Amino acid sequence: MKFLRLPFVLLMSGILGLAGCSMHQPVSLYQLDSGEPGQPKQSSGMAVVLGPVSVADYLQRETLLQRQSDGSLTAATDGRWAGSLSADIDQLLVRQLAWRLDSQRVVLAPATTGFTPDVQVLLSITRLDSGTNQPAILDAQWRLLDRRGQVRDNRIVHLEQQHQGSEAAQVQAQGQLLQKLAEQLSIALKPLANQPPIAEEAPKKAAPVQVRKEPEKPKIPLATPIRTDLEVFRF
Repeated sequence: MKFLRLPFVLLMSGILGLAGCSMHQPVSLYQLDSGEPGQPKQSSGMAVVLGPVSVADYLQRETLLQRQSDGSLTAATDGRWAGSLSADIDQLLVRQLAWRLDSQRVVLAPATTGFTPDVQVLLSITRLDSGTNQPAILDAQWRLLDRRGQVRDNRIVHLEQQHQGSEAAQVQAQGQLLQKLAEQLSIALKPLANQPPIAEEAPKKAAPVQVRKEPEKPKIPLATPIRTDLEVFRF
């Protein structure tokens, strides 16, 4: 009986081995394509704070998502993001903006103490995905705040990029969409580089102190002396 069981044991071992190999297939890791941004030269260029940058909840995961023709999303079986997608988006936009504005003073929020920005960019990315037969799509909205905190620009953006269908081509297309977003954003930022300085408020004059006057006492007329040197005549 022992010899009869041996082929069965070998057969099961082979099946389990093949199953293990299929379960541990290598997974491709992807990062967004940031293009080839140049190095900004001006150390005293436009001061920009990027952020907070909010990314849609459905993108807060490691799995690469695939958009289907019916609009649904499925998780890719062999593709993942190499790290945080939100962090990749932040770094891509900062490098692109710094290059396009030619300024070393483009930072992520929160800015360090003492850094006074010319503009703060509030950015919301509500969609960034693609599919084998679906184009890469980016939906975003930004608001630009000037030195006084006033909204100077508010824009909703919708961008699309075609690709070849593979996961690598999709990721590249998504990176290109973010580069286009940075290009449009830099165009909107440049007019705000020459803002007039905030005028210092003139010190308010202190209200004059009112001195309470005592009521004047009634003046008593001076008594006039009666003349007593008059002569009296008798008849």
